[in-house]
Amino acid sequence: MTIEALAADKQEEQTYTSQTQIENAATLRDCVEKTLSNYFEQLDGAPVTDVYQLVLSEVEAPLLEQVLKYTRNNQTKASVLLGLNRGTLRKKLKQYGLL
Repeated sequence: MTIEALAADKQEEQTYTSQTQIENAATLRDCVEKTLSNYFEQLDGAPVTDVYQLVLSEVEAPLLEQVLKYTRNNQTKASVLLGLNRGTLRKKLKQYGLL
């Protein structure tokens, strides 16, 4: 087998792996739906309140962390990316202990 053939095989393998990863990746919506379904199943009829706030806080904190990581902690860029006022972003960062 030639070097070119080996390189072509390797490229084909990488392409297949990437496509498989994409096909197996769930959407954020799917993940939230599955997690909420599991959450409600585990409640087994127990009373619960503030589910909206629970979900929001569980999603918002990692969202802010990842956006800050992506923008290299540039709050101005992060606020634009998120569509938030910079003051609102700072308030949320403090709320989640990220500032």
